[in-house]
Amino acid sequence: MSQSHALDAVPLNLGPPQWKVLADYLQPIQMQAGQTLMEQGTKDRMLYLVESGNLTVHYEDAKERIRLAMVGPGSVLGEGAFFSHLPRSATVSVNNPSRLWCLTPLRFRELSTRHPEIALELVMGMSAVLARRMYNRPKRVAVT
Repeated sequence: MSQSHALDAVPLNLGPPQWKVLADYLQPIQMQAGQTLMEQGTKDRMLYLVESGNLTVHYEDAKERIRLAMVGPGSVLGEGAFFSHLPRSATVSVNNPSRLWCLTPLRFRELSTRHPEIALELVMGMSAVLARRMYNRPKRVAVT
């Protein structure tokens, strides 16, 4: 993740020891092509960091139009619901085998208590991604 140069990569300024601490709060998951990571309208605040693979983000608006965005390594998914406590704004499908790291709100709370500097860096990084996506009209759909 730290080597990604994608527009919506999470800019985390963490050294190797801090990455190790963060990893202890994350759960790795493997997903296969065709699987659905999250569905539009569901209430869940799980956050996902993308290590490898590519995922498609799509949603159907009020006029039944489908909008798409692609998300790849180094980025984050689920930040919209994580921050807002609102239902998922889009559906995310896996395009090819992908490795993600998930963070529950409870584990984030633990991280915040025990390692506030790492939690703050993560929140600032996710906020930067959220802001970039909101400024980039095609990427707005990627706010999940």
